[in-house]
Amino acid sequence: MPKDDGSIGGTPDLHEFFAKDPVEADRAFFGRKTFPDRRGFLKGAGLATMTAMVGAAIPFHRNMPGGLIPAAFASEDVLIGKDGLTLLNDRPINAETPPHLLDDAITPTARHFIRNNGIPPDDMDADSWTLTIDGFVDNPMTYSIADLKSKFEVVTRVLAVECGGNGRAFFDPPASGNQWTFGAVACSQWTGVRLKDVLEAAGVQSNVIYTAHYGTDTHLSGDPEKTPLSRGVPIAKALTDNVLIAFGQNGEDLHPMNGAPLRLVVPGWPGSCSQKWLNRIQLRDIVHDGAKMTGKSYRVPNRKVAAGEEVETKDFVIIEQMPVKSLITNPATGADTGRSVEIRGHAWSGDRTISAVDVSYDFGASWMAAHLDAPADDGAWQNFNANVALPAAGYYEIWARATDSAGVMQPHAIDWNPKGYLNNTMHRVALRVT
Repeated sequence: MPKDDGSIGGTPDLHEFFAKDPVEADRAFFGRKTFPDRRGFLKGAGLATMTAMVGAAIPFHRNMPGGLIPAAFASEDVLIGKDGLTLLNDRPINAETPPHLLDDAITPTARHFIRNNGIPPDDMDADSWTLTIDGFVDNPMTYSIADLKSKFEVVTRVLAVECGGNGRAFFDPPASGNQWTFGAVACSQWTGVRLKDVLEAAGVQSNVIYTAHYGTDTHLSGDPEKTPLSRGVPIAKALTDNVLIAFGQNGEDLHPMNGAPLRLVVPGWPGSCSQKWLNRIQLRDIVHDGAKMTGKSYRVPNRKVAAGEEVETKDFVIIEQMPVKSLITNPATGADTGRSVEIRGHAWSGDRTISAVDVSYDFGASWMAAHLDAPADDGAWQNFNANVALPAAGYYEIWARATDSAGVMQPHAIDWNPKGYLNNTMHRVALRVT
């Protein structure tokens, strides 16, 4: 169960969590308060959240008693409603996708990872939702989602989103935080309007240097004065063509746990920049100092540091673009195969493209070039594949390394950092040829 601070002290046990405190479990797991018989909870957005998570309508939802854990969540470590995601934390909800379930060129909504910082909002009604643009703008504006659709060009883009802490589980000594392995990354098809178009309509003043993003999720403490997450990006990044204010994902409305009904999608930068449940964007004349923008959050040391070294806060810098990386999605690690194996996966690199992906089956003694597709859109990952013929029965590891358009190659190992960010070591999968 998670410790009181939300960290993991072992495999989460949902049954124990619901049995101990059903009201709090409902709030933490489904993201909102319940009532004694849960019928009040299920009247509105709460029902939408639950049905989305179980993957179907619940005809007799009014009969469900408070504190009942749906049988769909019977597994202790998997969110069935998200089709195979592994639950890392249930307060807030954080879940990743095993690499072999990320084999699709475009990630299905059901397999898109979940990264929450607080409690999702009670109200996710798209019809009443508004987005305010203010701060240093000539024309502060408040838009409904219908306004956004009618006043700005609606575009659809395939864009990758990755948590800055993806790969944290492999740091030694361990870094605190969610122990993501490989699956806090996805590349869905998003529909929305360009952030650039909306900001330019508001009139960006000459002194603006940063955006500030706000959502309607609430702090885990329940204190309305506290904000779980409010980050931003330099105005130059905000004014690029591939940053979206999104209201659609893979041809449908956003999933509640992926920010419904409105979110930002900022490809190539830490996923924390892509504010979910978005209701305000403020333009500022300073680097934004919102929740998890200061201190050591989403920051790395400005120099190489020794493993376990204490680093002063003043020596940390904000993470901007994510590093070059690749992921093998087929075969799954631990698979038994024949000698002929098709290798598939994806590669991506911040604001750059990928120029090459190489694979090895002899522990890096030799490498062969994989076939590499162009990105579907600026900001999408690139798919690769290769066919290898393994020489004999036995144990093998398939390694993959990507090289980006600036010539930066994915490393075999990276330097340690205190918060466990930006782990882009080569992905390896184990095979046995029988």
